[in-house]
Amino acid sequence: MKTIKIIGPAYPYRGGIATTNERLAQEFSSMGFDVDIETFTVQYPSVLFPGKTQYNEKPAPENLKIRRTINSVNPFNWIRAGKRICRERPDLVIIRYWLPFLAPCLGTMAGFIRKNKHTVIVCLADNIVPHEHRPGDRVLTNYFMQRIDGVIAMSKSVLNDARLFRKDLVQGFCPHPIFDNYGERLLSETAKKKLNLDQETGYLLFFGFIRDYKGLDLLIEAFADERLREFPVKLLVAGEYYSSPEPYLEQIRKHNLEGQIELRTDFIPDDQVCLYFSAADMVVQPYKSATQSGVTQIGYHFNKPMLVTNVGGLSEIIPDGKVGYVVEPESAKIADALVDFYRNDRMAEFEKNVTEEKKKFSWSHMVQTFESVYGQVKK
Repeated sequence: MKTIKIIGPAYPYRGGIATTNERLAQEFSSMGFDVDIETFTVQYPSVLFPGKTQYNEKPAPENLKIRRTINSVNPFNWIRAGKRICRERPDLVIIRYWLPFLAPCLGTMAGFIRKNKHTVIVCLADNIVPHEHRPGDRVLTNYFMQRIDGVIAMSKSVLNDARLFRKDLVQGFCPHPIFDNYGERLLSETAKKKLNLDQETGYLLFFGFIRDYKGLDLLIEAFADERLREFPVKLLVAGEYYSSPEPYLEQIRKHNLEGQIELRTDFIPDDQVCLYFSAADMVVQPYKSATQSGVTQIGYHFNKPMLVTNVGGLSEIIPDGKVGYVVEPESAKIADALVDFYRNDRMAEFEKNVTEEKKKFSWSHMVQTFESVYGQVKK
């Protein structure tokens, strides 16, 4: 295996999937592989995109070959792109899959690529079954799954979902590697100053796009617990709304939490991620459903304690009581853990354990997983 092509979001698109694809390409390149990324000219029609913009305003990453060639809504483009990549004969094509909407595009391309009888096509799956279900999801995903040779998942729950569609696929499991491309951790005081946050207050961080399944409503309800008023602590919400903000704002008003919750609900650019994580005492992910989360791996990079709910694959990578908490997705359980964190001053203990635990999550391990799946397909 020498030449590798990654198909999926990358610069100028923004977000965790694009960042992961770029970081994975860098790791392959550092290990001597010839790698490039093919991304979209059109990823989503604007009418289907829930945020303010799909695009990153920062400079392109250096030393990466990224080509914008794929139109997700033009079948003629899928055919042309698939035939071209088929002729190019890369050894391995990695297709990022997270949304059934893209299955016709990605599945059609895969079908043409594999006609060269040389290229191995492996799906790197964020989700096989999406968090927010829509009619036709299973049919679309099945179309894609029938046209690949292998699948690698970053949580065991996603691997189980993949088996629902094809038991004969070569499968690999690799937890999401640590996001180590957001800079170094700053002193809490420095980060708070740059963000205009109160130096004497502790902050619990909810980070990332705000979607209903991520459970911000559970966290707000938990944060209304009167026991938390014993401590100088606020909730810091950092991320863009991908669903209506009004239910959350009404909940905040209902509990009179306007002075206890700091809302920074614009998209957080990459060069500010380190500020939010450095300022936080703990990262809280109160998800109602999940597979895996890149937010957890940013937390690991910045040596932060974390609270996650016992859904999907989140509990697989957060040892309960060691680097943070795993609780049921209930506001009372979340509140109990938050109170325990501050009453028993757990931060230093958890941070020390995070430093050791995060050694398990390397990018080289993900490359090795692709090499293993590729070798099994080629047998």
